[in-house]
Formats: sequence, C-alpha cells, structure tokens
Amino acid sequence: MHRRDVLAGLGSAGVLAGAGAVAVYGVPSPDEFSSGGGGEETDEPDPPEPIEIETVDAPGSEAGTALVPSPSEPTFIDLFGTWCAPCIEQMPALAEAHAQVGDRVQFVSATNESVGEGRSITEDELVSWWDEHDGNWTLGLDRNAELTVRYGGNGYPSAAVVDASGRLQWSDNGVKSADELVSKIELVLEDDGEQ
Repeated sequence: MHRRDVLAGLGSAGVLAGAGAVAVYGVPSPDEFSSGGGGEETDEPDPPEPIEIETVDAPGSEAGTALVPSPSEPTFIDLFGTWCAPCIEQMPALAEAHAQVGDRVQFVSATNESVGEGRSITEDELVSWWDEHDGNWTLGLDRNAELTVRYGGNGYPSAAVVDASGRLQWSDNGVKSADELVSKIELVLEDDGEQ
C-alpha cells in the first residue's frame, strides 16, 4: 500500500468519526470553542449525587437513612461483608480510626443485604455481628449495591474518603492500619480547611 493511500484512509476515518459525533451530539456552539464566553470550564466532572442508604439500629448507629457521601462534611466509607475474614480483621483499625477522627467526618460502614452463598443476612444477624466486632458508628445497608459499585474497588474490605463537595479523594481495598486510614482522612480534612 502506498503512503498516500494510508494517509487518505486515516483522513477518511477522521472525517467519518467527526460526522458520527455531530450526528450523535449535534453541532457544537461557538461558546463551546471559546475560552472566555459561555459557561464555566472545568477539568473535573460534577461529583455524583449522594446515595441514600438505610441505616441500622446498632451500637453507634440509629435506624433511619443517611446520605453517602454527606453533602456537608467529608465522609469515610467502609464497605464490608460479614462473611469476609479480612473485614473482621479490619474492624479494630476502623474502631481506632473512628475514635481519632470520627467526630470530624461522617463515618459509615455499609454492607450488601445479600451475603455469603446467595443467602440474605437478617438485620438481627447483622447487628449481632456488628456488636461482636465492636462496631460503634453508623451502620448502613447497601441494598442495591450502589455504594459498592461507586466506591468498592475490587474486593472487601474497601475504604474510600470523599470530600465535602462529594469528590472521591482516596479509595483502596484490603486491610489497612488505623494510622493509614486516619492519614487519608486527615488529608481530606486539611484540604477542606479543617484541622
């Protein structure tokens, strides 16, 4: 194949892609090309809307609902399963982190209602597990796995820190030390102007 044919083919592909974009998205307005007019430009997409989860009456938690992340303060999110051995191992570090910074952030642990081999855990079983492993902060049910999809990474336990504007600042899965969790939370608190 000749170089001219290759270049013509690439050019044609670009024209077709551009025509397809116009067909799908329409013709862009002049404001979309100018840097000074029209709307505010930003490199970051708008943060997603908070998810309303059901909260459970358990030690440190009241029955009701909570918005995660909180629209008024940074949020620490722990995603766990009662069947998950590393999640049990994570609980003492979560308790220590909560004792250190839990009064300055929304601190939430959430689990899917359906756990284990296709069975559903009852609320009584969940509260018993929570009490046995010294949970003492907001406990939520992620019934539709919305939090898990948004913040869960690739396994349990998963942790995430979201700033007060709703933007994810850190997430990871696996067992973490209390010092690591606190340091990630404090970085977000510092960025939000708290100490």
